[in-house]
Amino acid sequence: MRRILLDTHALLWFIARSGSSLGPEALALIIEPRNHVYVSVASTWEISIKRALGKLQAPADMDAIVEDKSLSKLPFTLFHGDLAGALPALHNDPFDRMLIAQAQVEGLELMTSDHKMRQYKVRCINAAQ
Repeated sequence: MRRILLDTHALLWFIARSGSSLGPEALALIIEPRNHVYVSVASTWEISIKRALGKLQAPADMDAIVEDKSLSKLPFTLFHGDLAGALPALHNDPFDRMLIAQAQVEGLELMTSDHKMRQYKVRCINAAQ
């Protein structure tokens, strides 16, 4: 069993499936019933902000979609916030920094294609493979 946290783009690729950049190995890991796959509130927050700004077309009810896809919801904790703020300034995206902190604290593998995230002490899975 693996415990995986989806980066925002990996989540969107998984939802879209057709024509997405999600790789077959990544998809197999997500749909493997023995794996526990998480979606952070940071991702749904980022999606809703970008959708409101007109920078992203994505479904509006991410909560229902996450439920429907049998993914687990990962909320923020104060400890996640403290760690995200204390991370070295290798990546300036606050959403990604929260995902890194959550993966570190919760002992999760982070599924991403963002190479900047690999600079931190976090186990990564390539979302495009």
